[in-house]
Amino acid sequence: MFMKKIFLFIVLALISACYVFSQEQVEILKKEFRTDKDGFRAAWKKIKVGNLNYNDGRNFYGLALEDYLQAFEYNGNNAELNYKIGVCYLFTTEKNKSIPFFEKAYQIKNGVASNIHYLLGKAYHLDYKFDSAIVEYKKHLSISQDIDENLSKKINKNINDCTNAKEIILIPTRIRIENIGSTINSKYPDYYPLISIDGEMLIFTSRRNNTTGGELDINNGKYYEDVYMSVKDGDKWQKPVNLNRPINTDGHDAAVGLSPDGQKLITYRGINGGDIYYCEQDGEKWTTPIAFPETVNTEFHENTASFSPDGNQLYFTSNRENDNLGYHDIFVSERQSGNKWSVAKNISQIINSQYDELTVFLHPDGRTLYFSSNGHKTIGGYDIFKTVRDENGNWSEPANLGFPVNTPDDDIFISISANGKYAYIASTASDGYGDKDIYRITFLTPVPEPVLSSEDPLIATIGNTLAEETTVDNMFGASMTLLKGRVVDGDFETPLSATIEIADNVKNTIISRVTTNTKTGKFLISLPSGTNYGIAVEADGYLFHSENFNIQEGSIYQEIENEISLYKIKKGSKIVLKNIFFDLDKSNIRPESDLELKRLLKLLNKYPKLRIEISGHTDNQGSLAYNEKLSLSRAKEVTDYLIEVGIPSDRMIYKGYAFKIPIATNDTPEGRQLNRRVEFKIISI
Repeated sequence: MFMKKIFLFIVLALISACYVFSQEQVEILKKEFRTDKDGFRAAWKKIKVGNLNYNDGRNFYGLALEDYLQAFEYNGNNAELNYKIGVCYLFTTEKNKSIPFFEKAYQIKNGVASNIHYLLGKAYHLDYKFDSAIVEYKKHLSISQDIDENLSKKINKNINDCTNAKEIILIPTRIRIENIGSTINSKYPDYYPLISIDGEMLIFTSRRNNTTGGELDINNGKYYEDVYMSVKDGDKWQKPVNLNRPINTDGHDAAVGLSPDGQKLITYRGINGGDIYYCEQDGEKWTTPIAFPETVNTEFHENTASFSPDGNQLYFTSNRENDNLGYHDIFVSERQSGNKWSVAKNISQIINSQYDELTVFLHPDGRTLYFSSNGHKTIGGYDIFKTVRDENGNWSEPANLGFPVNTPDDDIFISISANGKYAYIASTASDGYGDKDIYRITFLTPVPEPVLSSEDPLIATIGNTLAEETTVDNMFGASMTLLKGRVVDGDFETPLSATIEIADNVKNTIISRVTTNTKTGKFLISLPSGTNYGIAVEADGYLFHSENFNIQEGSIYQEIENEISLYKIKKGSKIVLKNIFFDLDKSNIRPESDLELKRLLKLLNKYPKLRIEISGHTDNQGSLAYNEKLSLSRAKEVTDYLIEVGIPSDRMIYKGYAFKIPIATNDTPEGRQLNRRVEFKIISI
């Protein structure tokens, strides 16, 4: 299987199939390199040192380049040296610098290497010179003898990519791309940004010199991967911290997925061919990562993953042999209980291609999937695509996110904010601080623009130079509600560790349970549209708190911030039962109230000496007599339900207060809605 033995995430990014070629045994001959005696010995020494790194493979091309360039000062007219410098530049952030060296190598000796046209085509391709690239690709196909079938297929794919690119870049996506700065980025590789749905926390992977193990990887001379985290202070990112043990080990540890609530992190380790793990945040600490079971992890390479908003599905990439359409495919597994997951299934033949689907990110709206692929309609290397699942569970045809989100180089991963205005990527752009850097994309309002030639070198910056400074609301159609806030003790306002139960009131089923941060009491909840949600917040020794969010299908993105107060179980404490529903002007309880009533029943059974008052309340529309009768009747319906399921009648009283005790204004529809309620109050305990 493809790359079965490869386990580093960043190595996967570097081994893009766009660079597949058999390394030529191109030798710089001593007698041809020597031009005069002065300086030859020092230059030849640089050649020999450069050759050692060059022959170790692309991970050491950067080191080889340093020596070759010094040797070039002695003799810049050696074809083989120019060729090797060109190869080395292809694996730096300045790939376009390879072009003059390849051109000169071919000019001096057109047979310098059998793959010179392929590599020159790739260099033109990466430099947006698509017509020139096509010419060189075709030359390679026409003159190569007994060309490998896979390479022939790849070169033809590259030609198609160039054709696609000429079309796609003429209608660029309106974006602004900004390096997020030296506070986050370093001179070392920084990549795979994972953003919390409120945009306040960033977790990423880096290979900087304060790695947990403190060792260099002998395979490439870089530090081992570790996971880092930063949080925002206002609009600025704080200095990132190494998450250390138990998340980071002496080996490679990469962050590859973050749950929408920000409390569960998916990590990658190069064990068993490459496996994925998950851990949870406990206050300021993280639990020890646990490997997903064998229904998810295999002896093959599982490298990236993403939870659904409710945490019940896991989308991940794998190059396993079974049920695989290409190299890496995207699979999905269903949570059964705890860390038990169903046998993974291939997500879709529409999404997975005969090529490589390498990374996956499910948006918090629960229906929009982003993934990288070097198949489909790409413009070069890996591109990022989007697909949307409809109400019947069918995925749409993948759509390329366009230029300049995607480039002729490898574009591996994107993390989209919940509001759809921002995205985070990693890039090896030449204006960065070192190796890979993390960038933020802002989606901007489209404006009319001139059409530029696909050979125009300015095309690469069109997304920055012609963009309006107005961000797009809901750029990617995120139809969801972000509920955020914290849970506190209602009397002392101290943070509480609480469980938040999210239910579908219509189906009377529990969708998921999340926990607040044990230290701060904070929570983040993603609520995709199209559901009547019942939210119940519970903590030991406290009355539960309920909220209702009936989010219609297709609703626009919204954020709701709410501080939820829980009150001790004591005399006088009361709550509003927001998930008990009645028909208009009637007292019969609707079926959507079932889970809320069961919650109340559970509380009364847990505290058998609790005596309560059930009270009904209305708005001020209509007469007092009418509303007193309606409110009393509704309170009685709730009480009768509890009696029917076994609660003694002497533990409850019911009253109707009409509109005598409002909790909001009756001058607005929203206020009147709040006043129409059923309350629960403790009389004695």
